[in-house]
Amino acid sequence: MSEPVDPPATAPPGAGVRDVGTLLEALPYIRQFRERTVVIKYGGAAMNDPALREEFARDVALLKYVGVNVVVVHGGGPEITGYMERLNLPVEFRGGLRVSDAQTVEVAKMVLVGKVNKDIVVRIGRHGQAAVGLSGDDGNLFKVETTTAPGGEDVGFVGRVTRVDTAVIDHVAEDFVPVIASVGSDEDGQSHNVNADEAAAAVARALGATRLIFLTDVAGWLRDPADPDSLIVQAGTDDVEDALSGISGGMRPKLQACVDAVHSGVGAASIVDGRRPHSVLLELFTDEGCGTQIRPAR
Repeated sequence: MSEPVDPPATAPPGAGVRDVGTLLEALPYIRQFRERTVVIKYGGAAMNDPALREEFARDVALLKYVGVNVVVVHGGGPEITGYMERLNLPVEFRGGLRVSDAQTVEVAKMVLVGKVNKDIVVRIGRHGQAAVGLSGDDGNLFKVETTTAPGGEDVGFVGRVTRVDTAVIDHVAEDFVPVIASVGSDEDGQSHNVNADEAAAAVARALGATRLIFLTDVAGWLRDPADPDSLIVQAGTDDVEDALSGISGGMRPKLQACVDAVHSGVGAASIVDGRRPHSVLLELFTDEGCGTQIRPAR
């Protein structure tokens, strides 16, 4: 006598209707972003949590499938710190920037270009889209100049991007997803560590991106940092500039990067909660979004 077969699981009533509704909601946004450029700064929990890493790679693959020209720019601060500690090298930050002597830059390049970048490339490939890893040194993609911490402190070989060779990205993006590690060299060939937020903003400006998305570990810009329900869903660049003097911590440079990008021609910039699965898709393809969107002043 054969074993009884369990009946097939049934979906909850109305589930199919909800799924169709989600697709219909996404359709105008898919049309809007098709053949447009979206630059994503990838970092935080979305990079460190194994499940979120897979969801991010799947989202990037889907974006490419539906015709979005997606470009990923990443850092990898925790990984760099971990390797430096294993090598018994000093770890120091000033004004939120890693103090980077020649040895620190060497480790940063090894970790970002040799490990983190390739991990992202392989993961996107597993989800059906070929990706190509780049750094600021490839094809002279970035030219940088030495910068200081916000308070003027010397932080060594930390660079500010002064030029992006978009021909390199455009060539790769015709068939692949460009994944860019945030390092670059100055006119003398000296390698520099580059803040990934600043690198992503520079890439978005140079490409004239329709959207720049920063994946972070917060819900977005909160009117009251202590109140998670005070999320500001949309704001103009003028609103942000009026508020900047009263904002402290890591949110201030992200908001400043959004304002600078929008002033330079990027359609809009978003600060998105990367701790939520599929946060990029929710921000781009739903009415509600998934964070704070900064748009040009009206």
